[in-house]
Amino acid sequence: MSEIREELYYSKEHEWVRVEDNDIAVVGITDYAQSELGDIVMFELPEEDEDVEQGEIMGTVEAVKTVSRLYSPVTGEVIEINEEALDNPGIVNEDPYEEGWLIKVKMEDPDELNNLISAEEYKQHIGEG
Repeated sequence: MSEIREELYYSKEHEWVRVEDNDIAVVGITDYAQSELGDIVMFELPEEDEDVEQGEIMGTVEAVKTVSRLYSPVTGEVIEINEEALDNPGIVNEDPYEEGWLIKVKMEDPDELNNLISAEEYKQHIGEG
């Protein structure tokens, strides 16, 4: 069973969001996603100060067996990138929700979070609910 945290928002594309300071979205990929991908070897992420748009491609994750697209769960400006995850992508396999976050986005419209799904809905989505 995948670890699915109640306090997070989820996208159907397997990204998660944790909100800090009302308008900062910390974004990563779910435990389910990293386990399906296998050993992660590389990320391509947007640059700081770059804008991302909800539902649009924001980068890629490369694992030993596949390359997958990453979709932004929110719209806004990238204000920080997790350099540790870029330097050591395996950290996302080990700790996808804490050390393995990917980017921080200053959200343009926090109401967009209503377009994401709850932990319970995500469990249903991946067949673990």
